[in-house]
Amino acid sequence: MARSLSSTPKGDQPRIPMPTADPTLNLTPSTWKVLTDSIFPSAKTAEGILLAVHYCAARNLDIMKRPVHVVPMYSKAQGREIETVWPGIAELQTTAARTGQWAGIDPPRFGPIEERTFRGRLKRDGTWQDLESTVAFPEWCEVTVYRLVGGERCAFTEPVFWLEAYARFGGAYSELPADMWLKRPRGQLMKCAKAASLRAAFPEEATYTAEEMEGRVIEADAGVTGPNPPASHRSSPSAGPSAAAPTAPVATTPPSADSNAQADAAATATASASMALDPAMQDRIDRVIARAGENAAWPQAEQYLRERCTGAALDYALTTLSQAQTETASRQAA
Repeated sequence: MARSLSSTPKGDQPRIPMPTADPTLNLTPSTWKVLTDSIFPSAKTAEGILLAVHYCAARNLDIMKRPVHVVPMYSKAQGREIETVWPGIAELQTTAARTGQWAGIDPPRFGPIEERTFRGRLKRDGTWQDLESTVAFPEWCEVTVYRLVGGERCAFTEPVFWLEAYARFGGAYSELPADMWLKRPRGQLMKCAKAASLRAAFPEEATYTAEEMEGRVIEADAGVTGPNPPASHRSSPSAGPSAAAPTAPVATTPPSADSNAQADAAATATASASMALDPAMQDRIDRVIARAGENAAWPQAEQYLRERCTGAALDYALTTLSQAQTETASRQAA
């Protein structure tokens, strides 16, 4: 028989006092101590841990295997940090496997290594400190997940870019990477790439993971914030071939007939190439280019597309990328 909490020796008391919980959860004092001290050692509130317990009970998950994480997030509506619960990558894989349609996963593929120095000013122990961190990270990662669709093994791949995905130390307005992203820049990005592809393959089952939500801000009216701001506004790239290329010069005089003809030709080439493409491939290329525009990562996107595309797909990708880069430069100069 489990001892009551009141009779537990002081040295055996849990880190967070055990609250009154739903009897159907079958929480005992000893189980609660394990949850507070071992499973969720960084959780600050009983409410956060109870939320994780309820999540696992609803999903029929063994909480002792740590399938979910308590993630602190700043709430703009409440003006303070609150604790939320998000699944880990293992829980997404478990959920996919339970469908009976998961047909395997490929090893991760990483982009070239880039090194950058991130700087920020954070408050520690009541005083503001200027901090600096240098990290070498892969520019992107992708993992292919397979699902049986109509009896056929179909591949789902979603590339994820490090500068978009990394968690920031100090919240949405800091550029400093969180500790785990400094220690495991490849491993954390791989988890995010797995999660993105699992969501593409199992949209009705998979959700965002703790690795993806760490460091995000809950907006007052619009839910959770989206990707990090463009890297050009957050960090100072180190010198070398990985640094972002300067924006192409834009003419200040009205376009000539020749330039209009070139634009028309480029649009025609893009349209012709897209007609020969599989819609899924075209959509994937368009997403990569859109992300490149958001982060001024044109050289990285071009390298990625050259490595992954051939034939008509490569023609479409390079033409569309060039057109998007020109349009972005024009908007910035306007």
